[in-house]
Amino acid sequence: MTNHLRTHLGKGLVAALLTVNVAFAQTTVQAPAATRYSLRQCIDVALQNNLTIKQGQLDVQGADLQLRQAKFNRYPSVTGFANQNLSSGRTINPFSNSFVTRSISSNNYQLSANATLFNGFALQNTIKQNDLFLQSSEQSLRATQNNVALTVVQNYLNVLTNTEQLDIARRQVETSRTQVDRTQRLVNAGTLPEANLYDIRAQLANDELAVVNALNNVDLAKLALLQTMNVSGLGNTSTFDVERFDLPDPTLEPYSASVQQIYEIAQQNMPEVRAAELRVKSDALGVNVAKAALMPVLSLSGAVNTLYSSVGAQKQFENGTERVGQTIFIQGIPQEVFIEQPTFRYEDYGYGEQLRNNLNRSVSLNLQIPIFNRLQGRNRITSATITQKTSEIAADNVRLTLRQNIEQAYTNMVAANNRFKATQVQVQSLELAFRAAESRLNAGAINTVDYNIAKNNLDRARANLVQAKYDYIFRTKILDFYQNKPLSFQ
Repeated sequence: MTNHLRTHLGKGLVAALLTVNVAFAQTTVQAPAATRYSLRQCIDVALQNNLTIKQGQLDVQGADLQLRQAKFNRYPSVTGFANQNLSSGRTINPFSNSFVTRSISSNNYQLSANATLFNGFALQNTIKQNDLFLQSSEQSLRATQNNVALTVVQNYLNVLTNTEQLDIARRQVETSRTQVDRTQRLVNAGTLPEANLYDIRAQLANDELAVVNALNNVDLAKLALLQTMNVSGLGNTSTFDVERFDLPDPTLEPYSASVQQIYEIAQQNMPEVRAAELRVKSDALGVNVAKAALMPVLSLSGAVNTLYSSVGAQKQFENGTERVGQTIFIQGIPQEVFIEQPTFRYEDYGYGEQLRNNLNRSVSLNLQIPIFNRLQGRNRITSATITQKTSEIAADNVRLTLRQNIEQAYTNMVAANNRFKATQVQVQSLELAFRAAESRLNAGAINTVDYNIAKNNLDRARANLVQAKYDYIFRTKILDFYQNKPLSFQ
């Protein structure tokens, strides 16, 4: 299979060909113990081990995290604050705000909350933007998975193609050996000159070399498939094989759909197109988010705080009475009298009592109006608009590339059809010519050189027919794939 087939098959082959979905690549798939792999097993292992897919899965997780954070941003923010302070010398009593000269230990506690009531719908638009970005990342992951599956399918079919050509080369060797044995008997009988035997043996040597070359091609195809699967411990191609299935000869009827019909259907199914369109919608919401920076922001905030001080207020208690003597003057004559006065004792308020007594609550409604911020808001809008237009151009380019690929695939399908029909006719004609040459050689009417020419021509035509068959079938399935039709090579 040629390398440009990868471009034409495009992205989406996992879901369309073998119904492998995104979730499957997130499960653990180990390499099967068997050394003969089916196409499904090869794709499963490649999806599990591919590093680009793993990176894409991390990108999806990151986009999902951004979406969840955007949703959480709708909730109030709550902050707690605690402070422990120790001071000595002349300092301010945090309880009374008066200067004292002593060591003071104090604590300050605060709990505050803030909620955005309106900010130009930036919160809502950010949620929608991140949701679309997540969907775009998921579609991009699907496209990556499809690219990996495409490479696996292409390399798998390369193994089948080279294996079938190896079978043809081995049958050619058997035919040459039969002819060598026959020529040997005729030479021994004196019917043919010994030079004919040399020519036939030379042809056998060429056919055996062709088998060696075919074996090398099979090993190279297997190695490419193993590298695509990225599985360690399977580097020995002699112990690795794939399940074979016979592809029937294709029908040569004209393809049922036109290029325009295929393109219209493909636009609805290709994950890279969906990803590009979702990115455009996401960036359009990004413009609305940037515009919200020019609008007022209304928020509600509240706080609860309290404090404790080692020199805080004291509480007093009556502690009985006492007689206190006083001197009074009656008509200018001093006289001493005694009166009963209450006595008091003082105690500092406890830690918990101070915290309860000093508790303070506040709530506020805040309106922030942007007036001038050095044109940062305007520039953000311009930048977001440029990003949106860039995404639109990228989406147009994706659709253009898709259409060009479909046009190229359709043209290649027509060319492959013509090549397969011509090669079929060529093989039929060369088979008749070879049988005639073989009969004439057995009758001694031609020499071995003419026989070898006829045989080599037939051998090349048969090998070309195998290549043309796989090529035409594969290119037909490409067009089926673009139309989201169930694809199967069996």
